[in-house]
This record gives sequence, structure tokens and C-alpha cells, in this order.
Amino acid sequence: MNVLLITLDQWRGDSLSCGGHPVARTPNVDRLATRGARFTRHYSQAAPCGPARASLLTGMYQHNHRVVANGTPLDDRFTNLARELAAAGYRPTLFGYTDTTVDPRTVPDPDDPRLRTYEGVLPGFEVEVQLPEAADEWLNWLRAAGYPAPERVDELYRDRDTTNAAGRGATWAPVRYPADRTEAAFLVERFIEWHRGLPDGSPWFAHVSFLRPHPPYVAPAPFHDLIDPATVPMPVRHADRAAEGAEHPLIAGAMFVDDARAPDSDLDTRQLRATYWGMLAEVDEKLGLLLDHLDATDAADTLVVLTSDHGEQLGDHWLIEKLAYFESSYHIPLVIAGPGVEEGVVVDHFTENVDVMPTILTAVGATVPAQCDGRPLQPFLGGGDPPNWRDAAHWEWDWRDPAATALTGVPLESSNLAVIRDAHGKYVQFAGMPAAFYDLDADPGELHNLATDPAAAAQMLDYAQRLAAWLITSNDNTLARLIATSEGIVEVATRDGSMYRVDPPPGFPR
Repeated sequence: MNVLLITLDQWRGDSLSCGGHPVARTPNVDRLATRGARFTRHYSQAAPCGPARASLLTGMYQHNHRVVANGTPLDDRFTNLARELAAAGYRPTLFGYTDTTVDPRTVPDPDDPRLRTYEGVLPGFEVEVQLPEAADEWLNWLRAAGYPAPERVDELYRDRDTTNAAGRGATWAPVRYPADRTEAAFLVERFIEWHRGLPDGSPWFAHVSFLRPHPPYVAPAPFHDLIDPATVPMPVRHADRAAEGAEHPLIAGAMFVDDARAPDSDLDTRQLRATYWGMLAEVDEKLGLLLDHLDATDAADTLVVLTSDHGEQLGDHWLIEKLAYFESSYHIPLVIAGPGVEEGVVVDHFTENVDVMPTILTAVGATVPAQCDGRPLQPFLGGGDPPNWRDAAHWEWDWRDPAATALTGVPLESSNLAVIRDAHGKYVQFAGMPAAFYDLDADPGELHNLATDPAAAAQMLDYAQRLAAWLITSNDNTLARLIATSEGIVEVATRDGSMYRVDPPPGFPR
């Protein structure tokens, strides 16, 4: 079996036309979903990119892998999806990026450039194309095609005619390079070239990691004007920033962070959202080229897993980018299609990005490592409904940045939170700030924090206890499942879904 893992960066879970979004246009994602399974309640484990991808590619919650920021090293003692597939006989190949910072204990040379970037490569991958934010390979590709490109990619994004048309906002103006020369087009072209050069019949695993729809909020023609901002729904938020900030001190502090502030005007807000969905439509078009290629070659033998690292606020709660604890930043899409997947399956259970690695390993017949906190999704892929499945999603966020902590007044080691979100409510536990609690039945937009409401105290306590139980039971159990006996070290508790099956060796006292 071949495996293709595709990730989009900063892709919201509600941005699918097959999910009923009023303006999103994703016909090729929809096409993949009709061939397989779409997960409607799928969640990221962390933000920003580095911590989120650490969870996706190790199958571990943040409190176990401890990558808390872009630039936090990933402990080399952990295995990961690439290493496990390499052990299973694959040559894991990367197109794009993983945002993995090297474990400095494995690098003897203090001048090694890997120690100076958060945009390193996950151990175990062979790199076919590395596309960090500097995007040198993409810029060279543009130049080779005859398009003038500056030395820095941010200059390329800014090189636009910023004269706006009537009824269009600040992010409307298109970039000067055409839609067939975007970062997404570059990655798809390089993937197809690589795939055509593979030996016949050899199984392969590739991770294609698209940067878009990540900021900056710019799109090529015609995608820059694909969606009229007048048709775009306004964000979910209070009437003004002051009212929003009154809901929680973390949100009040975030209002002062330039990169997190939503535009002031309604037109610019609608345009930013329209531009975002135009960017997504452009990536969807390139996904169509990739899927067409697979259809003409070996789609029947290829498991395709399509997801994101985290979401995007898009003006919700007066914020942009990914932060805090809101649904917009952590609810993301997941679509799986290929061998062993029934067509047209829609899964409404809570699933998480830690489930992706166990699912892929199970699909290829490899053992799921004990470190993985997630569970294989195979029962859902066959249209089933597994017992003892989780009834909530969980995620964490760590903002231990000196600039951010200066706004909140919270010490670095206490600048973090953990979330439990089920079908009816959401509870947010902070280390150094007041808790937050939302009744999602009555308040699906998360606009009314009930943490200080006496009428909600008993319900909030129940969520807090469940979150505490999750943190305890999801601690790293890799060695806790082993015990020394007269016959040597044996495993006495193995992961069986969300339960443990006790299976003592002969003669072991019960």
C-alpha cells in the first residue's frame, strides 16, 4: 500500500463546501471525501505550527512531547511517523516542511545551522523538496520560468498593485505571479515528477505539506476576486473589542498584539475572509491536479490522508491567526480515502490529530508504538462505530513568549492552558489565569464565559474533573506498561482502544 499524507497550514474545520459552508469552494476536497471518510469533529492538539505538527507526526499530546513553541526541540528519544514507516520498509519523502527543531543533544557542532531554526526536518524523512517560509526553491522555480522574483519571499508577496476595486478591501489586490506558479503548484509539480520516477510496484510514502492558506493574506488572480466580500458572513464576535476582552484577560491582552488583531473595518474583515477562502480554493485546484495524477496511476493502492496542523480565527472574537482556545483555531478538517475505506462515510465522533499516525501505521500493517496517545481510526473507515471511543476533544496552548506574557502579567511557566470540549460544553483550565467555561448548546459561538456564574458552578466542576482525569490518564505510559519478572521485563498492560487489557504472564500474582 502507498500512503500520501497531505497537510494544509491554518485550515479551518468549517472551510469545506461539502460541509455546507456558504462561500468556501473546495470541489477536489469534496471529491476525495465522497470516495472515503470525512470527519466532522476533528481537532488539532496544539498551536502554532511546530507544536501542532509534533502531535500530528508523533501521535502524542503536547504535555508528553513538550514541544511548546516554534523552536522548541523535539526530544530525539521519541519515534515518529517517518521513522516507523522507514522501519516498515518505506522511504518516507517530504515535500514542504515539518517545522521540527533538532534535539541539541544530538548535534555536537555548536555551529550547526540546524540549531538556529525552527524549520528543521523531522528525523526519518528524506527531503525531496524543502519549502520553509523563505521558500528559496520556489523562488528559483519562478525565476527559471521567466518570472522576476526578489531575493526575499516577503518582498514577492508585497509586490502588488494595491489599488482596490469598489467594494473590495485591503487584502484584495492579487500577487503578480500567475496561479500556475504558486507554492502549491510548485509542490504538486515536484511531487508528480518524483512519483513518475519511482520504480514500478514499489510502495511509497510521501508527506506533501502545503503552506497555504497560511498568511500573508494574498492570492493570485482569479482567486483574489473569486469571492465577493459582500457575500461573506461576518465573524462570530462581540460588538466591539472592549466587550470581547471583558470575557477573559487572555483575550483582552491579545487585542494588543498586532499580528493577532483583526482589521478595524467591516469591509477589510470581510475581504480578509474572502481572500482566505480564495487562497484555499487555489490550493484545492492544485489538489485536483495531484488527484488526477493519482487516478491515472496508482490511486487504487494509495491511502490519502488530508488534514491541517491547526485553524485560523479569521476575525472571530476580533482575532486573526491561531491562538487562545477557540473553536476556530483548533477545529480542522480530516478526510481519508483509499484502500480499506468505505465511500461516503461521515464521522461525527470526536477525533484528534494524534489519531493520524496510529491510523496510517495500522493501514500498512505496522505496530503502533506505545508512545502514541491516539487510536487507529480503522473502525470508522469501515463504516463502524467502535466502543469506548472518546466523548470529547482535548487540546493545549502554551504562549510562553516574553512579549505575550508582558501583556498578561503571567510568568512564563504559567503561560499555558488545557481544554476539554464535548458536544455540549467547553472548559479551559489555565495555569496562571482564571478558568473559562462555555455552554455550547446555548452559546455555540463561545461569546459568554460562565466561569463566574454560580448557576454553572456544578457543571463546570464536572468538566474540570474530567479534564484532570484526562491529563492523568494520558501521561506518557511507555514504560508504565512494563514490569520486571523472573522471566525478564514483560508488558502487562497493552493499549486496547481507550482501555487497557491486563494480561499477566504465567505465575504472575494477581
